[in-house]
Amino acid sequence: MKNQLKNNWKLFLIASLTLGLAPFNPPHILGKIQWVLGGNAFSAENGMQSQDWFDLLLHGAPWVLLLISILLNLFAIKLKNDRQ
Repeated sequence: MKNQLKNNWKLFLIASLTLGLAPFNPPHILGKIQWVLGGNAFSAENGMQSQDWFDLLLHGAPWVLLLISILLNLFAIKLKNDRQ
């Protein structure tokens, strides 16, 4: 699994730029992140519904996978350089 996460960075990049940013004007993920960071996601009146949390998960997952893949590749490069 670790190798799949490390080696599929191109797929995660494409998914991040398409699904992660859809719809493109403005990207859904930015609105959802602002909603959560603003504190309104947990309010009783204007709080996020279950479909909004799923939407955040759907648009955010490619970015999380891309970040994990980049970190694994950077650690592999660092480990390789340390061995030399």
